[in-house]
Amino acid sequence: MAASVAGPEIERLIQLLARLPGLGPRSARRAALHLIKKREALMTPLTAALQVAIDKIQVCTCGNIDTQNPCTVCTDPRRDPSIIVVVADVADLWALERANATNGRYHVLGATLSPLDGVGPQDLTIDQLVARAHAPEVSEIILALNATVDGQTTAHYITDLLSEANVRVTRLAHGVPVGGELDYLDEGTLSAAMRQRTLF
Repeated sequence: MAASVAGPEIERLIQLLARLPGLGPRSARRAALHLIKKREALMTPLTAALQVAIDKIQVCTCGNIDTQNPCTVCTDPRRDPSIIVVVADVADLWALERANATNGRYHVLGATLSPLDGVGPQDLTIDQLVARAHAPEVSEIILALNATVDGQTTAHYITDLLSEANVRVTRLAHGVPVGGELDYLDEGTLSAAMRQRTLF
């Protein structure tokens, strides 16, 4: 076992940084060293920002995170209240917002159904989605879920539950990505693209 080269406080900082996505032990050591070297410029403001996040961040009724509830997206009067875009995670919501892909409102499920991981319908916000879908102003539910087995299982499950609601249920198109080369695509993507071909 390698000897520790720093005190327990620094080792604790490294261990916590290593828990972040995309940071392994070596990257966490580099990040910790950088933070320590730039204590005044980085570590002090980061500490303050983390404390503010702990104190002020809330989960909106739609599942988004913000410093207010309802969140900025839900209270934006320019949003179309007739469209609800269903995503698995807040990161998916942020990705759609970065792309400026929709002006609808969102519903964050919290995950996708995954029996192998022990995630069932009761672990997601599906009941809240069904209730929102029955609101008179809602006319379309867009299922913006990943094209994985778990994502598609979740989409089918939700579609069945929404059969009683007076809404159109749509999903994101699947197929060849912009800039994609056919030779590099998997068979599932190619067959989905062929099935969902459109007029040119």
